Amino acid sequence: MKLNKKLKAISKLLDVMDTLRSDCPWDKKQTFKSLRPLTIEETYELAEAILNKNNDEIKKELGDLLLHIIFYSKIASESNYFDIGDVANSIIEKLIYRHPHIFNKRIEIGENEVKKNWEKLKLSEGNKGVLSGVPKSLPSMLKAIRIQKKVSNVGFEWKKASEVKQKILEEINELEIEIKNNNKDKVEDEFGDVLFSLINYARFLDLDPDYCLEKTNKKFIDRFNLLEKKLQIDNKNFDNVSLLELNEYWEKTKDSIS
Repeated sequence: MKLNKKLKAISKLLDVMDTLRSDCPWDKKQTFKSLRPLTIEETYELAEAILNKNNDEIKKELGDLLLHIIFYSKIASESNYFDIGDVANSIIEKLIYRHPHIFNKRIEIGENEVKKNWEKLKLSEGNKGVLSGVPKSLPSMLKAIRIQKKVSNVGFEWKKASEVKQKILEEINELEIEIKNNNKDKVEDEFGDVLFSLINYARFLDLDPDYCLEKTNKKFIDRFNLLEKKLQIDNKNFDNVSLLELNEYWEKTKDSIS
């Protein structure tokens, strides 16, 4: 798509937003607060489309998120806080500033060096600390990923994946000790340490643990749905089959869904 065609599409979307904001009773009453949960929902829908590798749905969900960006900007512009142009200029300035190896003095550096420079530049912008930019409202797993990536960018890092694996085994051992001691608070602490270490191990293996877990969730749901169908075909239900029989049905689903 040529540049003028792209710009025309964005311009049309801005016009549509202006019309909706002035004429539609639902759009007129929306605020930052009312849109927030809807934006979160749209983000998860995009994540699901990505997981399903459905390009048509990805395009659709990206459109929904683009609408939200324009919606927030429109609301802000009505109080003279900022508009969509300010939003665009803000990210343009940030990208140029944090990529001096591209836009200032062009030099060849590796990905890890780019990440380290990014964190150093953020600190120079006035961030109070390396972890000050981690949103408190992030889901726990995503927050752990962000924490680990950020501290690794300043050198607080294991050198090898084998060291992380050893740390996992140490944490599991500490967890088992607290389970034997029947100390619920300590068990929670140690279980959290195990999860944190597993997430870190995934990073060393160049895996997204959230993506891996969601794939497993989806696989389990698909298999369990198939198990229920097989029970119905055989005129059975969960009340009249044993756990042993259910396990046999479960194993059969693995042949159909891997």
